[in-house]
Amino acid sequence: MPHSSETFLPPLIDPLTGEEAVFIYQPNVQATQGSSSRPSSPTYGSWEMTDLLVKQYSPLFHAAANVPSFIRAFSTLTNLRHLKISCPNQEPGQHYRRDVVDYALISLRIAVERSNLPLLDTLSLNSIHPGALLYLNPLMGFGSRPNSIKKWRQIRKLAIHMDSVPYTSPPFDHLLLMHSYLQIFAASITKFVFRWHGPKSLCPLSLDKEICLQERSPERACPQRCHLALRPLKFERLRDMEVENIIVDASLISSFITAHRHTLRDFKYEDTQLQSGTWDQALAPLTRISGSEKWKEKTEEVMDVPLVLSPAGLEDIQVKKMMANTLTCKTRIMRPSIGAWQRAGARSRELFWGTPEHMKKFLRTSIFSWR
Repeated sequence: MPHSSETFLPPLIDPLTGEEAVFIYQPNVQATQGSSSRPSSPTYGSWEMTDLLVKQYSPLFHAAANVPSFIRAFSTLTNLRHLKISCPNQEPGQHYRRDVVDYALISLRIAVERSNLPLLDTLSLNSIHPGALLYLNPLMGFGSRPNSIKKWRQIRKLAIHMDSVPYTSPPFDHLLLMHSYLQIFAASITKFVFRWHGPKSLCPLSLDKEICLQERSPERACPQRCHLALRPLKFERLRDMEVENIIVDASLISSFITAHRHTLRDFKYEDTQLQSGTWDQALAPLTRISGSEKWKEKTEEVMDVPLVLSPAGLEDIQVKKMMANTLTCKTRIMRPSIGAWQRAGARSRELFWGTPEHMKKFLRTSIFSWR
């Protein structure tokens, strides 16, 4: 569900006073008895607020906030194994503003928590905005219950691709939301993949040690709690980990590897920038764990080398005709026997195939214009 002009929610205006009306959302999980009958209780807290929302907000909002319909849909997906959530295209200036997509995420989360999904073990959050974690968090989200976290601890594989958030200046609320959200899966996941979309930002696995999150800041949503230290992330079953497009200290990578050395088997730091230290310092725990530096001998550097050979300046019909003539000519040439080929020496094979210079001359003077 991408962000667009249709998902934008303008301020609610009181028609009597002309001032902005305050809307405190409380999800309504009770289904109405019939579509034609008037509900016994207001959908949005009070009859006045319900009437105001019906008149000023589009039907898309009311569909997103219709929690019972989400529950009915997920109750039929008993064999669901992999849940993918994608809500791209949010403008950076809208990170602190709620829209229709956020209400849909609330309804979706409640539906998952109240449905029987015994096989669900994989969660992919693709192209999500930073504020989405607030509405997907079963501990602090709207409509949460004490046992809401139980359903999400079924997840074994977690992938998050999130829009980048700034880390050089406050507020850091979205980074704190990320840390709180990952705490939910610390005891269950075995595979974790994370990537920032846009500029590099801090590593989500070591936010508790970042200096910018340890300093007091009155610009946080809860300044009274800013002096409380974040609880470190310790993944009890993590085996595979991959993070991409991050900036991190070498010491934090070293600490993470050391803390998870008993379970971690494969880890990747893609497009990672070290803001202090070196990679030898970051990967020093591997030497202590293995007892030697033989693991460095297995390091491989891989790069993509483009190779393009295609005729230029010819139409498809001409190319097909030339290829057909080439295949016809090949069928008329007798292939050398295996025995004769084995008896041929290096000089004979060179004469048969031609040298590299001969091949270059052939490509330059052939009927095709190769590039």
